[in-house]
Formats: sequence, structure tokens, C-alpha cells
Amino acid sequence: MTDAPPEPPSRVEDVCALAHLPEAVSAVRRRTRAILARWGVPTPTADDALLVISELATNAIVHALPPAVLRLSLPEVGSRRALRIELTDAGPAPRRRPTHDGPQPAEHRENGRGTDIVAALSARHGISRHPERTTRWAVLHMGA
Repeated sequence: MTDAPPEPPSRVEDVCALAHLPEAVSAVRRRTRAILARWGVPTPTADDALLVISELATNAIVHALPPAVLRLSLPEVGSRRALRIELTDAGPAPRRRPTHDGPQPAEHRENGRGTDIVAALSARHGISRHPERTTRWAVLHMGA
């Protein structure tokens, strides 16, 4: 007898509110890890998804207005299995004035690389803007 991968549940979607606190990122990562394991998402895809979610969630907490909601789903993309990640917030927060003198060299910046990380780990990604809300999304392909 061989161990077959678990079958995805019939309802393959999860929605989770994201508290507007830095601690919420680790909480949503723990919740997501459990959900992806239950759905049978391969470990490499789950690891990439957790990094994408961390970047999107941090962006929503730091740069957007609450509330924020994370939606995970397993759509069919052609003949391939995929994981879709969406994080919807209430749009950009008013910009704060910089507290430093002038721009920092790229090698000294600690933020601003999240979009590059999401792009590198996903098959597709984008932003959907609507009145009073913004959704950042990414699609990750899964192995067979």
C-alpha cells in the first residue's frame, strides 16, 4: 500500500481577517501552513506561499488602511494545479513624511523589495484597485 497525497477538499477556499498589527503576520503564517498541509499543497509551494503571504500582509499592515482579508484558493489554471493568494485591504494609508535626510542607497534599505519577492516566487501576480479597496494577488503553480 502506498501513501497517496491527500485529496483537496471539495470547497477549496479559505478566508481570514488580518489584524492590523505586526504580530498578525506570524499568526496568519501559522494558520496558512496548517491549511496548505490539509489541502495537500507540496512543501516547496507552501514555503513559497508563506513568504508571499508575509510580504503581502506586511505591506497591508505598514502601507494600507484596515481592514485586511487574506483569501486562499486552489483554482485550476489550464491543466495545472495552482494556489491563488489574495490580500485585500482598504486602500493606501496617507503617506507619512520621511524622517531621514535624503534617499538611502539601495543596499541599505530594509524595505521595498516585497514586490520583487512576490514576482520571483509566483507564476503571475498583480494588483486590482477598486473604490475603497485594493487587492494584491499572486498565483503559484504546484507540482503534480
